[in-house]
Order: sequence, then C-alpha cells, then structure tokens
Amino acid sequence: MMEHRHEKLGLSDETLLEMYEKMLLTRRLDERLWLLNRSGKIPFVISGQGQEGAQIGAAFALDRTKDYCLPYYRDLGVVLAFGMTARDVMLASFGKAEDPNSGGKQMPNHFSQRKNRIVTGSSPVTTQVLHAVGFALAAKMEKKDFVSFVTLGEGSSNQGDFHEGLNFAGVHQLPVIIMVENNKYAISVPLSKQLAGGSVAKRAEGYGIPGVTVDGNDVLEVYRVVKEAADRARRGEGPTLIEAMTNRFTAHSSDDDDRAYRDRKEVEDAKKKDPLLLLETYLKDVGILDEKKTEEISKKITDIVNDATDYAEKAPYPKPEDALKYVYKE
Repeated sequence: MMEHRHEKLGLSDETLLEMYEKMLLTRRLDERLWLLNRSGKIPFVISGQGQEGAQIGAAFALDRTKDYCLPYYRDLGVVLAFGMTARDVMLASFGKAEDPNSGGKQMPNHFSQRKNRIVTGSSPVTTQVLHAVGFALAAKMEKKDFVSFVTLGEGSSNQGDFHEGLNFAGVHQLPVIIMVENNKYAISVPLSKQLAGGSVAKRAEGYGIPGVTVDGNDVLEVYRVVKEAADRARRGEGPTLIEAMTNRFTAHSSDDDDRAYRDRKEVEDAKKKDPLLLLETYLKDVGILDEKKTEEISKKITDIVNDATDYAEKAPYPKPEDALKYVYKE
C-alpha cells in the first residue's frame, strides 16, 4: 500500500484531523470577530484569514509542551494550537476582566499566556524577534531543552530589530526559529516596494544561517520545514529563517480598506489557494474525511465559537479601580 504524504512525515490520521479542526476553528473565530466588529460590539480586528496553513503547520511541528512561542498579531492559529481557547480569544477581543492576555488592558491580538509559554508582543512591530532570541540564549546558557519560535510579517522584516536578532542568533548559534509569514502586503505597501529582490529568506545568508522559502498554503510542507528547523535547533545547530509565502484574504485590519490599493481579482485568485480548502481536499482524497465527518466537525466548531461569543459578551469588564494593576507596584 502506498504511503501518503502525512504518513511519510510521521503524522497520524488523528493528528492531521486535529490540524484541520484547529485550522477551521481559527477561520471561524476570525470570521465571527469581523461580524462582531461590524455590528459595533468589539472595537478592533486584525485578521489571519489565508495564513492558517503556515500557522497550524508550524505550531504542530513544535513541542507544545515545552517550546516557547512569540507570535505576531495575526497568529491566531499558532496560539490556538499552543493551548489558548476560543473563550480566551473572545475575552480579549471584548476587553473583559478575564482576558488572559492582559485583563482587558492590551489591544486584541497581543497574545500572552504564561501557562502555555506564549510570550506577549507589543504594538511596535518585530520587538518579539529580539525577545525570542533572548529566550533561545537562556535555553543555551541554562542548557534547557526548548526551542523558541517567533513569527512576523514580511513588512516588519525591514525593521532593525529583525536584523539585530538574526545577527545575534547566527553568531551564537541559538535554538530559535524565525518564521516570516509573507502575505505580500505591509499594511498597504506591496512587496515590490518593501524589499529589493523580493526574498526575505535570502537575507539569512548574511547572518550565516539557513534560509528556507516554503509554500505557506501547504500545511504539510510547512510542518516538514519547521520540524527540520526544530530538530536542527535541538541538536545545537542553531537558528533557521523560514519564509512562508501566504495570502491575506482581508484588509490589514478592521480600520483599513484594502480596496484602495488591491485589485479584487488578486484577492479572488488568492482564495483559490485557500490552505483550509487544500487540506480538506487532501483529507477527502486520502479517505480520512467524508461528508458526514465534515458536517460533524463543522457543527462542533460552530458550537465552540457560539459558546465563546456568548461567554465573553456576558463576562464583566475590568473594574475602573484596577486600571493601575500590574502597571505600578502595589
């Protein structure tokens, strides 16, 4: 009997199905957040629709019981795979007191959860690369067996922090994986106006580390590449820069109108390479998924999203007197 692609990678049918469920949850949660924003219930959405293949493929290639994750703001899929729940995400979006990221203090998508080793980001982009390199330095100094994994967009790979981080990681051969999710737009600026030559992965050479470009719509290929990078890091062979080529199906955020700078045909063409549909097709082709199972999963995910929405909407807001909590020493 012929071995299927996922089997060659050491992935069981069950794990692949779990990846599909996480991708579907990521997409449905994202879509719900837009509806809530447009109906005036939540203030802000920054979306990862179209990038879930890269996010879920990468997260599942890591050891989510010990590795550290420093995600950028679009990485809903990564944090859900690392253990955040739909309720956690909704509480943050509504800015409620129970929000595990910051108790309703931070903007949504400043993901942070200590128990799942998700390290908070900040509004200035790419500061998380320096933090990730610091975590990797700690792993090396303390001889601890974990890898630090950080993500960013290709636009912010032009920031100084990115270059300083990669240079330091390369010099000290640190166990860090830097994954750039290249969705071809830095807010409204297309790739052609961001970097000459158009390749982020090529920059790795200047820092003496491997640079890999991967199809971010192919969840299995991303899994393979990130797994190789993690194995290298654990063997003490240093960092890897990965450029996952993805597509952004939405505007930059709920405050942006991408019709001003993007041709609609380009967006429609991008949707033909939807990572979620590609994985669904693969699962059906190899006989893991049929119509009945697809419907069951769909209903299960809808129930989770509905529960999270209802729970967060009813949850209390932070108390005014808690505004200074965790800001000044009490």
